[in-house]
Amino acid sequence: MSITLLIIVVTVIISMMAWRDYSLMDRWVMNPYQVMNRGQYYRLITSGFLHADWGHLIFNMLSFYFFGGFIEQVFYALFGGSGPIYLIGFYLVAIIVSDIPTLLKNRNNPSYNSLGASGGVSAIIFAGILFRPLNPIYLFFIPIGIPGFIFGPLYLAYSYYESRRGMSAINHDAHFYGALFGVLFMIIVYPPVLSQFIEQIAGWRLF
Repeated sequence: MSITLLIIVVTVIISMMAWRDYSLMDRWVMNPYQVMNRGQYYRLITSGFLHADWGHLIFNMLSFYFFGGFIEQVFYALFGGSGPIYLIGFYLVAIIVSDIPTLLKNRNNPSYNSLGASGGVSAIIFAGILFRPLNPIYLFFIPIGIPGFIFGPLYLAYSYYESRRGMSAINHDAHFYGALFGVLFMIIVYPPVLSQFIEQIAGWRLF
């Protein structure tokens, strides 16, 4: 089984277990107050394997599936037999890093909870965009594919705006910082990707 599918299977199983056992959900959800005041840092990782409902879970896992397979191949090419270890580490660190701004912002709010794989998934998606910026990305409500290099900045701007508004239950900070982490990580471990990215979009034509 590929690492991508393994992560999906584990995430689905843990999410379903938490739906059946709310005490598990309560112990593993990312609660900044519990993390900072009781040292429950494990929540930064465990919350990435929890989801609110089937819609939340399916959306994240489908997005992860479509991009994860490609990034898994990239990691094999870059790191050889250690590729799976690097991929798992990349995904878990992305979940942690994407939650840090939320952790700091809500550290004194005992009632604030956050869950979902969005930070890790965003890192995978944006790593994919960096390698294949011209590949179209489709959204449920837009039937036309948007090239990744156009979708990326729009997505970041939207996430940043919604985060500043603070009117949504969605953790837009996790989307934003997970995406940035994915881009920065790939540029650090494989610097040529940046020039390749620029070369690809330089040759893009709308028609």
